[in-house]
Parts: sequence; C-alpha cells; structure tokens
Amino acid sequence: MITQAFNRESGLTARQREVVALIAAGCSNDEVGERLGISPRTAKAHSDTLRTKLGVSRRRQIPVAFRVLTGEDPLSASLGVLHRRPGV
Repeated sequence: MITQAFNRESGLTARQREVVALIAAGCSNDEVGERLGISPRTAKAHSDTLRTKLGVSRRRQIPVAFRVLTGEDPLSASLGVLHRRPGV
C-alpha cells in the first residue's frame, strides 16, 4: 500500500508535520518561521524538503500530497500548532 511505503521509506519528522499543518492553514514561510521559532529561510528549507519527499513541484501542493500519501488531514493537527506561542 502506498501509505505504508511512504511512512516506511520517507516518513516525515515531527517538525516537518508541523510545517505541513501550517502550510495547509495558509501560512507563508515568514509566518511558519515566526510560529515555530525558526527563521523564514529554515521554513523554506523545510518546504523544499517536503516538496521533494512528497513528490510535488509547488509549495501549495504539499498539504494535498500529504493527505493522499498518509490519509491524514494536515489541518486536523494544525490548531495546536497555530495557537502555540514561541518558547512555550
């Protein structure tokens, strides 16, 4: 099954899953960085890695590819990430 193959070979880190959730919520790299306490450049690097792992060419395709490959809704976990304050 494709989901099992994805999880086994190219599983995402917890941080990458947080980035997926924020992208799904419509956050820019600047906003992702601010919410996760990382630089916008690091947020972009996460996005680039996710595009490669998920096999998509555009950042906006990341949440859809994530859902197709894992069967998980990236927005279901985003509420906790979106409301978490840096340093908490």
